[in-house]
Amino acid sequence: MGYSDPSGRDLLGNRSLCFIFICAFGLVTLLQQILYGKNYIKRYLEMYDGSYEFNSTTCKEFRQEIMDVKVLTMVKTADLFDRWRNLQICKWEQSKAETNAFKSSLSHCCNAPSFLFTTKRNTPSGTKLRYEVDTSGILHISSEIFKMFPDDMPYTKSQFKKCAVIGNGGIIKNSKCGKEIDSADFVFRCNIPPISDKYAEDVGYRTDIVTINPSIITERFQKLEKWRKPFYEVLQNYENSSVVLPAFYNTRNTDVSFRVKYMLDDFDSQKGVYFFHPQYLLNVQRFWSLQGVRAKRLSSGLMLVTAAMELCEEVHLYGFWAFPMNPAGIFITHHYYDNVKPRPGFHAMPHEIFNFLHLHSRGILHVHTNPCR
Repeated sequence: MGYSDPSGRDLLGNRSLCFIFICAFGLVTLLQQILYGKNYIKRYLEMYDGSYEFNSTTCKEFRQEIMDVKVLTMVKTADLFDRWRNLQICKWEQSKAETNAFKSSLSHCCNAPSFLFTTKRNTPSGTKLRYEVDTSGILHISSEIFKMFPDDMPYTKSQFKKCAVIGNGGIIKNSKCGKEIDSADFVFRCNIPPISDKYAEDVGYRTDIVTINPSIITERFQKLEKWRKPFYEVLQNYENSSVVLPAFYNTRNTDVSFRVKYMLDDFDSQKGVYFFHPQYLLNVQRFWSLQGVRAKRLSSGLMLVTAAMELCEEVHLYGFWAFPMNPAGIFITHHYYDNVKPRPGFHAMPHEIFNFLHLHSRGILHVHTNPCR
């Protein structure tokens, strides 16, 4: 099978291309192999970022190298990085067949277009709602609580063409991906990260949905029991975006999540306030457990990515990386705005990212770890 350049022309067979390449650079390559190891030839190709067609023979081989790793513990981190870097020479292309099959599996297990948020339609007044974690706890949906729910889900299946889900990882620092992110049709962000002129070049401004972990409200804003304006001003950075909270994750989350709704209503805010449906989150946890992601709690990022894959035609991830160094082996901060580490053992971030790399290799979503052009 011939090699296709970016214009689609059939050039040389891959074997011939490699032979010519090795002959031309044989001496240099030999020295580089001594200095840098056996993978230098592939590393040399990295400078041709995105020049190979995703379905070319070369790229199929690189994609298969990642998919051959069935579980994360099969390879050393350095080997996984090598395989991922090799794949960067390939222009990502969505596989409609793979994407539709994955969407179908998500639809059967989770059904975000109907159950992502608690609504008046899926949670009628009088319902005895079971918590996601405190399963022995039951919340009676009174008429007052019922009024806080939207009539129905505000989003539908594949409503948006191109979506960007922004993680808070240090991998996005100095990426210059802000304009690309802001050009998406819909943008998801996790846990009210800082967005300002200081970070905009890398992470952009646009936000359509942002999650809020109630622990942030508890620790940084005293559960909104005292002054509420500081928290309101933080949310103003997200302009007209909607906010989403796991109010029914456990009993502790409920009151503080409701206070966010009360506060925004008191300030006459036009922001939508939504609460994740506990059964949806439980179903998502079960789904990813079968994919090898077993943790006390899935990350907010994975929850949003899962929802985006049902609500969007094409999903792009930025700022998702779970290792202390980037794919080139250079150390990076944990977040793009600080280096505060998460509580150990709570999430299974490396396993989440590992699944994303597989989905990228199958053409289901696009993981961005290189700087944008």
